[in-house]
This record gives sequence, C-alpha cells and structure tokens, in this order.
Amino acid sequence: MLSRRVGHFVESVIRDMTRLSLKHGAINLAQGFPDFPAPEEIKQAGAAAIMDDHNQYSITWGAKELRDELSRKALEYNKIESDPDNEITITCGSTEAMMASMLSIINEGDEVVVFEPFYENYGPDAAVSGAVPRFVPLDDELNIDEDALVSAFNKKTKALILNTPNNPAGKVFTNDEMKLITDMCVEHDVIAVTDEIYEYILYNGKKHISIGSLDEMRDRTITISGFSKTYSVTGWRIGYAIAEKNLTSGVRKVHDFLTVGAPAPLQHACVRALQMPDSYYSDLARMYGRKRKLLYKALAGAGFKCRMPDGAYYIMADIPDGTGMDDMEFAKYLVSKVGVASVPGRSFYNSGAGMRKLRFTFSKKDETLLEAASRLENLNV
Repeated sequence: MLSRRVGHFVESVIRDMTRLSLKHGAINLAQGFPDFPAPEEIKQAGAAAIMDDHNQYSITWGAKELRDELSRKALEYNKIESDPDNEITITCGSTEAMMASMLSIINEGDEVVVFEPFYENYGPDAAVSGAVPRFVPLDDELNIDEDALVSAFNKKTKALILNTPNNPAGKVFTNDEMKLITDMCVEHDVIAVTDEIYEYILYNGKKHISIGSLDEMRDRTITISGFSKTYSVTGWRIGYAIAEKNLTSGVRKVHDFLTVGAPAPLQHACVRALQMPDSYYSDLARMYGRKRKLLYKALAGAGFKCRMPDGAYYIMADIPDGTGMDDMEFAKYLVSKVGVASVPGRSFYNSGAGMRKLRFTFSKKDETLLEAASRLENLNV
C-alpha cells in the first residue's frame, strides 16, 4: 500500500531515542535541542508579534522585513550578495529548505554527492526527491579524500550536499577543501546545496566559509540555514534558502505547495534575532566551548574514545572496548540502564563505520551535563 520511496528509509533514529529517553527517565543527550531558555529579547519579540496580530499568512516566501534583514546578514557574515525580493525564501526550518531544494533540482536517477558522516535527513531527502546518493567518506582525521571525491562525480551528478560545520562530527571545511569542491562542481556543472545551520558555533579559531560566497559558486549554490541552533528556538521552525533567481524560483514553487509558509509571528520575531549585537555570537560560541569540554571530559572518563569537535554541538564517540555490543545495542543499554540517551552511529553512515560509535549533544545546561557525567561514572563495561 505504501510508495516505494518510503521503503528506502526508516523513521528518525534521533527522535526515537528521545522517546526512549522519556520512557526511561534518562538525560537526553540524543536530540540536539537546548534545555535552557531562548534569549529573552527574542521571546518577547515573538509574543509581541502575536499580540500585534501577525497571525495570518505572510507572503508565501517570507515576510519582507525578514528577507531584508537576512540579505544584510548574508552579505556581512556569509559574504553572499542576495536580492531579498527574488533570491531568499523563508521556510519551515532548514529541514524544509533542504527538501524543497532537492525536489526543485533533482530528476529521477540524478546522483547527489554526500560526505560521510552525514546528518540523517539527507538519505530520506535523496529518496523522496528520486536521487541516488554517492557517499564520500571523510578520512580518520575528517579530511576529504580527494581521490574518493573525484571518483564520486560523473555525468549523472546533479548536486553535492555540504554541511559545515558538520553534524555529527563537528567538521569545519577549510579553504583548500572548498576550492577542491568548487573545482569539481564547476567541472561537472553541479549545484551545491549547503546546510549551514551551525554557522556561528565554532571553536579553535575556526572560521565559517559559505561556498556560495566564492566567485564560481555564486550561481550554482543554494545556501541553507535557519534560526533553531543560533538562537535556541528549535521549535519555531524558521529556516531559509538563498540562491540566484532561477534556482530560487524552483525552491519557491515547491515550498508554496509543500507548506504554504512559515509561522508568520515567528518570522517577525526572527527580525529581532538578526539584530542581536556581535557579542551575542561570541558569547554563544564561548558558552558551547565550555559545554564541549564538560561532555568530552565525561565521555573520556567513562572509557569512550572521542575527539573535540571544531564546530556544532555534538561529540562522536567510539564505544568502549569490551562491551560486545554494536551501536544500537549499546545506545539502548545506555539509555535504559545508565540513564543517558545518545544516537547510534549508524544513523550517520552508509558504511558500517558507525556501528561502533554514538553521538552525544552538549546543547544542555551545565547541570544537565554534570548529571550525565555522574551517571556515566556508573558505566560498567
């Protein structure tokens, strides 16, 4: 009775681990949402927008005030020039922006290059849009294997998905890697679809680079981001896509019939979010830098092997030796017996490389992370 396309993927493992966390009263380090309040100014702006009766449909592709502010922000931070009237679309989260983008450019059988590890949505996005994913594993140091990347491109390649900073590994792609990706996209006439939702959450002096800011990529990139992670409002579901006029026209057509529009009052509140001072973003990175160290220390102390991420707010960790369990088994053991929820590594790999890994988020209050550390001390493997 169901379509073939939905047979190619399962329900979200991340959200399933949240349900198991609730069932067992565990600390949820699986799903990447903060358990601390959003900034007061932004919450007040949302409430004010509702009281000011911004409660009906906005323009389908987004409130003009928000598109104008995003055009300014994209130029200042991402170095991307954009026409707010014809090149920016406000979506229901970056998740919808990615889906609308894929549906607008992919024909059945087109191939899409995806770096591994990858965010779990990209597989279903490919399946629903009719694409065939070509996975390119990053090496042990999370660098691009140039030979593997080159071999992934062919006459069927239509797009490349680029997630930087990367979820789950915290990889931040470098200038040299961006040049390599650019060369491949230009040579094969490929569109880059980016996921830059963690663009402000960076460590170790890393700098965010939007590939759409590079000269040869300006007209072949759909730049996607949103407000969920930067402003701790994951439930608001406000995202956006920036692309040249023709690509934007396709994204808007799909978006219009997929969701009609993003929540109108919250769009007005996001205008206020984009007016936060520069200190907000440096404080954000500093806060997450502290939380990163808390979780890393807890995991290392419990016997996990892991590396500090350069961006985003997750740590991928190798399961301690001697457990005799794979990622799924150990994640279920951890949530039910230890009281800490994580995500099995297989959610982020097409290969078997994830079956000895778990992903943990540190987008939580310090007290939450310290309690998780205390519980992990009881890990008996």
